[in-house]
Amino acid sequence: MRRFFVAIITVCFLLVNTVSAQVGPNPPHDGEFDVVGLNDTVEILRDEWGVPHIYASNVYDLFFAQGYTQAMDRWWQMEFARATSGGRIQELTGYNPALMGTDAYLRTLGLHYVAEQEYNEVYSDEMRFILDAFTDGVNAYIFGVDELNDLAYEYRVLGITGVQVELAPWTPVDTLAWGKIMALQLGGNQGFEQLFSRLVADLDPELLEDYYVQWPFGEKPTILFPEDLPITGQTLSTAQLEIGSAGIAGIETAWIGGFEIAQLDDFLFGHGVGIGSNNWVAHGAITETGAPLMANDMHLSLDMPSIWYEIGLHCQPVSDECPYQMAGFTFPASPLVVAGHNDNISWALTNVGPDTQDLYQIVVNPEDDLQYEWDGEWRDMTVRDETLSFGDGTDPIDFQVRHTHLGPIINDDLDGFNNDNPLALRWTAHEPGELFATFEGLARAENWDDFRDALRFFDSPSQNMIYADTQGNIGYQTPGKIPIRAPEHTGLLPVPGNTSAFEWLGYIPFDNLPRIYNPARGFIATANQALVPLEYYDQLADELGDEFGVDANYVISHNWAYGYRGDRIVNLLEEMQPHSAATFAQMHADNYDGSAAEILPFFAELEIDDSALAEIRDWLLDWDYHYDIDSPHAALYAHLWVRLVDNIYNDELGAIGLSASGTGQVYLATYRLMQEPTNAWWNNINTAETETRDDILLLSLAEAYEQVAEMLGDDPDEWQWGDLHTITFVSNPLGLSGVSPIENQVNRGAFTMSGTNTAINATSWSPGSADFTVRAGPSQRAIYDLSDWDNSLTMHTTGQSGNPASIHYDDMIDSWRFVEYRPMPWTREAVEQATVNTLILNPAD
Repeated sequence: MRRFFVAIITVCFLLVNTVSAQVGPNPPHDGEFDVVGLNDTVEILRDEWGVPHIYASNVYDLFFAQGYTQAMDRWWQMEFARATSGGRIQELTGYNPALMGTDAYLRTLGLHYVAEQEYNEVYSDEMRFILDAFTDGVNAYIFGVDELNDLAYEYRVLGITGVQVELAPWTPVDTLAWGKIMALQLGGNQGFEQLFSRLVADLDPELLEDYYVQWPFGEKPTILFPEDLPITGQTLSTAQLEIGSAGIAGIETAWIGGFEIAQLDDFLFGHGVGIGSNNWVAHGAITETGAPLMANDMHLSLDMPSIWYEIGLHCQPVSDECPYQMAGFTFPASPLVVAGHNDNISWALTNVGPDTQDLYQIVVNPEDDLQYEWDGEWRDMTVRDETLSFGDGTDPIDFQVRHTHLGPIINDDLDGFNNDNPLALRWTAHEPGELFATFEGLARAENWDDFRDALRFFDSPSQNMIYADTQGNIGYQTPGKIPIRAPEHTGLLPVPGNTSAFEWLGYIPFDNLPRIYNPARGFIATANQALVPLEYYDQLADELGDEFGVDANYVISHNWAYGYRGDRIVNLLEEMQPHSAATFAQMHADNYDGSAAEILPFFAELEIDDSALAEIRDWLLDWDYHYDIDSPHAALYAHLWVRLVDNIYNDELGAIGLSASGTGQVYLATYRLMQEPTNAWWNNINTAETETRDDILLLSLAEAYEQVAEMLGDDPDEWQWGDLHTITFVSNPLGLSGVSPIENQVNRGAFTMSGTNTAINATSWSPGSADFTVRAGPSQRAIYDLSDWDNSLTMHTTGQSGNPASIHYDDMIDSWRFVEYRPMPWTREAVEQATVNTLILNPAD
């Protein structure tokens, strides 16, 4: 997101004298208050980190108090979240051209309309009761604050710039729409389809084959091992995964309002580099305690405040009428717990990354903008009128969104329709679902069957869900709507939208999705790698062929993390037994780069005439491949990787207006090319010579050495990876204002960091842009000890509060940076021992 608020510069002198002195009141965490809406007394006990445990005698009060508490600590984050999901960011910031595309695109997706349909037509009365209680608690807090400026510091500053915000009640739809935003960021590939369309059209087929390489089945571990198959009793057969290129090549278009996928980075979970996660679970047979042990760290954008809110929720007493006991992490805009544990089980998530979006090229009736061709006939579109409003009083902008039965057209213009190459987006999350019913079911689950039953509601975004219970069992289940496509529809390219030949055939049934229960090896590990061996797809064809066809496309995705984190986790789970919280913490902190271990040995045989360069090469070869914060070798290798990627790929890709990311499939593609010294990719098409591998390796090493010396000095012993690899936690939107007094109030950093893209400690950066700044990474860490819940450990990134005046705004940062943890008390006794603040909420008369 580009820096905005030009108008704010003109009032900077006012801000220096006012906002820097006071950033807003700190809500009380101690005392006793009467609150309208409660039925009975509620206790909120907080530890030294500000993490609350809420005790209530009934379900309504429990979730009312959760909404009240999360609004108390994170209201502005919730306000900004609903503006984002509704495509109304400029209602908070005022008119800004840099935000037009984001608002228009999100409004086109219509997430709030789907969420409204879910609430009114899909969710059960029991779930609506929980959503309503949470909503009532949020509104009780925000409307209990006398002045808007006292509710959040951001209102005060925005008001000075001329933005007027009218406080609106929170609604259950606001919560459900945030679930749709989660689905957008963790399960979308429309940008990839557009990119791949250009690659297929403009890149030599042999070059494309070596650039977009298939996932390394048989070389890196999938989540399910071959011995975990079959899951439904079929006979195995030999499988091959064909990527193919069926579809429409060469599509170039702008999304509505000039939107670009990367613009979402500043508002949501981040996108592309760094989106993923790790989780693993060990059976008691390989732990010190004899009980299961589970770890999780979810890789998302690292903003201010943290995307997560940690909380404990307790019915007191637990009964059939009030059955809930849970603790863990939730989104500030959401009730319940997304990842954590109850009395009986623990669960953790990583992203599957299935292909749940497809682009369809629509053929519009030349005589009617609101009709499109389908199987030789004209169908009517539906049209939705939308208005973009601006908090600074700028005149609103009206536009229309056209819908086909496949989905909305996402590349119309704000001032009219695009009938040249209109693209409709088919997306699983546009179908109403019951995502939050999953979290309610998990909160009550007592065993494996309950766990799986809860996941049947988990529609989008699909997640790798691991499981452990206090009876000693471990398991894994993939949930979610995953499309089954027609045989010629790979999901990689846009396809014709005027024929049913490319329409989805259905979804993989839940009971045919990948799962494992108590594998003999004693552990399960997921790190966004491929879910299954290729034989799984033959199994699906055998099992589902009568309904969908044996030649249907059952492939879950072609795009995965390329297995380096997963491989390292599996190796450490095997090598470090018996496991404990200490070994799991070591794994969380592991900075080993498996890609570097593959690439760097090829430099050993280089013939180097320059003695200084030969010496630095030999010095680098002594590296242990760990991106530790003080590693000088990591600083050089990071530069080397940037130069290597640029020199291999960007002459050819630059010729067609593209560039290599340096992540994803590029790691494996480069390793493959290392074994083919005369492959065409090694030749620089911009020179008269024909370069080979060693020419490019030598050039890249020389350039990297020169660059790192320029940045960090001539003495390699003084180099440190952390001097390049830093993180700044940025608050939206004020942290991007461009005004130092404001940014200094709300942002934190820069801080030096360890880790890298392919390490378990995945503090991701962007090699494609030679930017070593952390873009995303472990947004929280947790270790759940099923021998004694009170021994569990957690930490998230910044702090529990979104108020810059609070001690809990930034008190977790250093512990998170250095992979340290806070105790996660569970029993009432342990919670009371850790309590430093007690807030009592009583029903108002």
